[in-house]
Amino acid sequence: MQFVQGLPQGVYVGQTHIQHPKALPSVQPELEGFNLALHVNDDPKRVQQHRMILLDEFAEWGVNKITWMTQTHSTICHTVNEEMTFTALVGDGLVTQNQGHALMMMTADCLPVVLGNKMGSEVANLHAGWRGLAGGIIENTIANMKSQPTWAWLGAAISQACFEIGIEVKTAFCSKYAELETAFVKSEQQGKYYADLYAIARYILKQHGVDVITGGDQCSYRQDQDFYSYRRHAKTGRMATFVFIHN
Repeated sequence: MQFVQGLPQGVYVGQTHIQHPKALPSVQPELEGFNLALHVNDDPKRVQQHRMILLDEFAEWGVNKITWMTQTHSTICHTVNEEMTFTALVGDGLVTQNQGHALMMMTADCLPVVLGNKMGSEVANLHAGWRGLAGGIIENTIANMKSQPTWAWLGAAISQACFEIGIEVKTAFCSKYAELETAFVKSEQQGKYYADLYAIARYILKQHGVDVITGGDQCSYRQDQDFYSYRRHAKTGRMATFVFIHN
């Protein structure tokens, strides 16, 4: 398992790929690989076995709790510490100050954003599609944290060159942050633009005091051997971005 480097001691962040040595075979070719989503009509037993494989791997670092989300492109954020959630929480942001509690976020083109403070005593994981970003999922997650996040890591998402959107998406951002005009490039199609989710997230994070931002250099759409992509195939699996504090 590969972890992001350069984070506070004891904080572990990473993102799963399609390929995993323990991935179970699928009768649906489009869901082949290490799919972790229950909502894509995969065999539930297969998905749960994949999730248990992850939990077993995390156990080496003292993880004894894991929380998943039912993501709805909202700005809802939950703080989870000692409690064990037996059903997925509805929302798009998770915060913990608890050691050994893994926060999970699923994506297949949307942007995963992981946040934390400089002491390594509080972390957050959020799902940032364009609706969540425009609505304020970053701002709301930071507001739910007990300490000021100082660093962020951006997981694999769809890159600007592959993410064509309508004028309404551009307006949703630029009416809120005029400076984000630079995050959009005109398409050859009338009224269409290419949006840079990474640039949008970096701008919002910096506006809220997050100065160290890493990641944001991959493309889930183009890297078809590594990542699932909803825009590439509407029926597809999901990767998981994770963060936990060593127990």
